[in-house]
Amino acid sequence: MSEVVLRTHSLVKRFGGITATDEVSIDLERGARHALIGPNGAGKTTLINLLTGVIAPTSGRMTLGGRDITAMSPHARVGLGLVRTFQINQLFASLTPLQSLALALASRAGAAWRCWQPVGRDAAIAAESERLVERLHLAEHAGRPTRELPYGKRRLLEIGLALALAPRVLLLDEPAAGVPAGERQDILDTVAALPADVSVLLIEHDMDLVFSFARRITVLVNGAVLTEGAPEAIAADPRVRAVYLGDAAAEPRVAHG
Repeated sequence: MSEVVLRTHSLVKRFGGITATDEVSIDLERGARHALIGPNGAGKTTLINLLTGVIAPTSGRMTLGGRDITAMSPHARVGLGLVRTFQINQLFASLTPLQSLALALASRAGAAWRCWQPVGRDAAIAAESERLVERLHLAEHAGRPTRELPYGKRRLLEIGLALALAPRVLLLDEPAAGVPAGERQDILDTVAALPADVSVLLIEHDMDLVFSFARRITVLVNGAVLTEGAPEAIAADPRVRAVYLGDAAAEPRVAHG
């Protein structure tokens, strides 16, 4: 039986009279490639904010590696390996990708102060930063200030910063959002090549990305789980097509193998 790394138990979040998440229970297994989809207003962002501790649930609980994290701070959750990217990138505009990654790596090692020194002063951090830069297809941009990077490269850097924190669970919040078509392939390749032992929950509107990446998909509608299953079953489900994909929408390409 597969190990469940992240679990939500009947999560409810109410804002006044609005129920944003309604008894949501999801299991994320070790090494999962799991996507969360749903129409606008389905509760996806609320669920991610609950998972990361940005907001507290009205009821229900969450566990990470069997440990209850419901009342933990966002920082404590990161320390346990629960890391997210953001729909709108959160980057240091004046730092280069190499400096940004070194800062994240040093922070993980408890030595963030070192990163304000030249990157080469810490050989291990410098080497790991360079490996990440190569892996993220950022080598030719490694010495440019982040503000000067094409938008797709900034999205890649954000994924890299999350990976630098050595996550057990990685929450990818719309990594392809706003990325021009010509810059999307590096995003797709990087997401496809994420470490096999990291459990990934992808929140994304791009159905080609969802169905090429996910081995399991959860569909949220009106704050509740409509259905969950393998990509083939989700693509064929008439309820999903009616509320999200749309009967007139082009059928997504489901990856096999």
